[in-house]
Amino acid sequence: MSLGPLDLACLLAFFAVVVGVSLIKSRRRKDSAGYFLAGRGLTWPLIGLSIVAANISTEQLVGMAGQGAGTVGLAVSAWQLTGAIGIVVIAFTLLPRFLRAGIYTMPEFLEYRYNPAARAIMATYTTIIYVAVNMAAVLYAGGLTLNKLFGVELTTAIWLIGAVAAVYTTWGGLLACAWADLFQGAALLIGGLLTMALGFHAVGGVQDFFAHNADRLHVFLPAQHPDLPWTGVLAGMWIPIVYYCGLNQFIVQRTLAARSLAHGQLGITFAAALWLLIPFAIVIPGIIARQLYGDQLATADEAYPTLFRNLIPPGLRGFMFAAIAGAVVSTLASLLNSAATIFTMDLFHRHWAPQASQKTLVWMGRSLTLVFVIVGCMIAPALDNPRFGGVFNFIQQFQGYIWTGTVAAFLYGFGVPRAPAAAGVAALLAGPAIYGLMQWRLPQVHFLLQVAMTLVLLIVLMTVITLARPLREPRVIPTNTEMDLRSSPAARLAGVLVIAAVIAFFIVFR
Repeated sequence: MSLGPLDLACLLAFFAVVVGVSLIKSRRRKDSAGYFLAGRGLTWPLIGLSIVAANISTEQLVGMAGQGAGTVGLAVSAWQLTGAIGIVVIAFTLLPRFLRAGIYTMPEFLEYRYNPAARAIMATYTTIIYVAVNMAAVLYAGGLTLNKLFGVELTTAIWLIGAVAAVYTTWGGLLACAWADLFQGAALLIGGLLTMALGFHAVGGVQDFFAHNADRLHVFLPAQHPDLPWTGVLAGMWIPIVYYCGLNQFIVQRTLAARSLAHGQLGITFAAALWLLIPFAIVIPGIIARQLYGDQLATADEAYPTLFRNLIPPGLRGFMFAAIAGAVVSTLASLLNSAATIFTMDLFHRHWAPQASQKTLVWMGRSLTLVFVIVGCMIAPALDNPRFGGVFNFIQQFQGYIWTGTVAAFLYGFGVPRAPAAAGVAALLAGPAIYGLMQWRLPQVHFLLQVAMTLVLLIVLMTVITLARPLREPRVIPTNTEMDLRSSPAARLAGVLVIAAVIAFFIVFR
């Protein structure tokens, strides 16, 4: 597949605007708040589109569409749809607590609630997972897309993507990412919906698509289904949703940088509403690819690139490629910024250089951005091994090592004010160990059910520790007096509408 002059002009113009605007808007960010949290001045449109752009990348375009083309079908949409409900709930429960504390990172909150050890543990394994799992998967999926579309050698494509993302992230931090996401998030959704429309036309219309794929258009699969049983969805999926939407620096960093609580809540509900488009922009195109080109797919992960290569006409390829490339770069840049923020603020500044100047912190963040992208580029080619079961499954399964301990530490800490520091530290240390043991000894049990069982065991462990050594008085969390913490009635109404829309989707495609 080749790009014509018009396609190349569109592609170059898109990235010139994205990089140019992000660099201009993020200039003069000299202190850590300016670099890592955009000066705490993000408004709700930037927050909403930035969350979408950070969340949706080629691990969805490749991985989620691949699951749609594979054995899961429309049911893979449950991740995004339950996420839409989860992030709305978090906007009115956890977000006010975090903004009131005025924190930079999620591990920082654990120090206020428990102790410095809890903060260091979470910071360490979050950084490892971001770089070795999330970042590597995004780079691999982006490189695979370039490889299948244009024949670019996989490793070369991975390093090319990493270099582009590192440029504006290193320069401008979170604000550069947010402004780039404004364009890239919109382009991604428009491009995905356009692909769906072209796919419907290719299969003979919407009615023919539904008739041909009736058995694949269900959001609940049998309990014995190996990839996404309904029991796992109901029992275990809420745990990663709470982590991903409410405790994950990668997503939450945008809301921590909100101008006010109202802007944070409006931004989150805006993102949740846009997430409702993902089944149509990504999953259904994957199912269409199976219908049209099923005999040409060596693996299910090739579904979206194959659809792109065969359906997108000259003249639109430049825009579509810009949307896909922008999605990769956007997510990668967000991961780089979040990993650099956590390592700089929670490990370097807190434990190794507490007297470091603002200039030193910013330069440490920039240096770590470059280091992390190099490490991610070195790991990513290994994911081409079929034993990982597809890039989307790889991300979800390996993140299970940090989901349960983090969710247990935060939720138990909120719900049981007298839980001691030992309880939080025990959850953070035992969570990965118990989940890893289940991965080894119970491979026949779906990983979402393993996650649910792990959380139950952690709650029991924390309860035993709390009963044995409860705090005499609940710990006092700092209060950020500069933040406007008035809630948003408009966001509350929008959140109710989003939840109603998700329930309707589940009913129609049950």
